[in-house]
Amino acid sequence: MAPHIWRCKIQGLTPGRGWLLILPALAAIALVAIAPMAWTVWESLHLHDLRMPWLGRPFIGIDNYVEALSDVRLRGAVLHTAGFVLLSVTVELLLGLVFALAMSRALRGRGLIRVIVLMSWAVPTVVAAMIWRFLFEGSAFNWFADPAAAWVPIVLADAWKMTPFVALLLLAGLESIDPSLYDAARMDGASDWRQFREITLPLLRPALLVAILFRALDAFRVFDVIYVLTGGGPGTSTEPISLYTFNTLLQHLRFGYGSALSVIIFAVTFALALLYIRVAGRTLLEERA
Repeated sequence: MAPHIWRCKIQGLTPGRGWLLILPALAAIALVAIAPMAWTVWESLHLHDLRMPWLGRPFIGIDNYVEALSDVRLRGAVLHTAGFVLLSVTVELLLGLVFALAMSRALRGRGLIRVIVLMSWAVPTVVAAMIWRFLFEGSAFNWFADPAAAWVPIVLADAWKMTPFVALLLLAGLESIDPSLYDAARMDGASDWRQFREITLPLLRPALLVAILFRALDAFRVFDVIYVLTGGGPGTSTEPISLYTFNTLLQHLRFGYGSALSVIIFAVTFALALLYIRVAGRTLLEERA
């Protein structure tokens, strides 16, 4: 008898009843995730332009995807997105590690320190972006008129909002490290820096990999921070791929091409997640071996 069958019988369930119990959850997933995605893919295979309703919605196959390959604005949006991911994730990892170490080693007022560090994470993203917009609009230099300088408030706003999340993940990793390792290292005369380099960082690697994965995937889909701060400007110099997709769908009313862009974002994000999980899993297995 198969193991899953006798487990179900021990618990008073048959395999058929087990499937009945999970059917509502599967139906909910299909309704809110699979069905919209399938409709988006189907829409991307059609010429659907509300600016020209007399054309109808003819089937054009992969023409929208072929157009995306030669879209100069899309290439710029991809470069902007990649640059934002690199900058924001790097800043958030460094600051998050500093905050996690401070929260882990604080002897007095540990609870208060954690509350203060995590407060900005509780602020809605749109509100956080508006706060930083007001801060930079009040300066003498016009940050939002310069294509390079406009990235400064964007990265700072995102780091201020999301660094506590990274710090929380890294703090969980720090809490799992056995304190006796540090006691033994101190008895051997190891400095704080050597303890950090040879004990903390290697044992914190799984938490670092999780933090990088979560933040990189989230940063790749950035929309609200940039939409509130710069709207993709000046011009399109800060426009990420998600904002370009939004503009294509709701401003230019090109539903077919915008759906193709949405599918591309999903496919790239999914592929990056699979690749990262595979590489991270292989790295962790090699370390344990």
